[in-house]
Amino acid sequence: QVQVVESGGGLVDAGGSLSLSCVATGNIFRVNHMAWYRQAPGKQRELVATISRGQDTNYVDSVKGRFTISLDNAKNAVYLQMNSLKPEDTGVYYCNTRLRMSYYSSTEDTYWGQGTQVTVSS
Repeated sequence: QVQVVESGGGLVDAGGSLSLSCVATGNIFRVNHMAWYRQAPGKQRELVATISRGQDTNYVDSVKGRFTISLDNAKNAVYLQMNSLKPEDTGVYYCNTRLRMSYYSSTEDTYWGQGTQVTVSS
């Protein structure tokens, strides 16, 4: 009923930039919160950045000052602008969304995208 699709990954040299996009579509009343996670090979998935419907943002310390998350409420889309990329930013980046599917229920459902690969070469 809800699909979450990321795009924009790729291969970039250290110091370069990439922009990721994620759109949620389907039976959605309201998106309350969206986030980007990443998972490096052999490591656990970690939270990178979050943004609320009210545009409140949070970042993991390792990306502060380099990454910017933004949200388009009208499109149910979240973006991640990644600058000054480092090899340690390499991983699969996943989009996560918490949303309400109905005006009549305050229940939040959580959905994940399939992920997009980001590779930063040294």
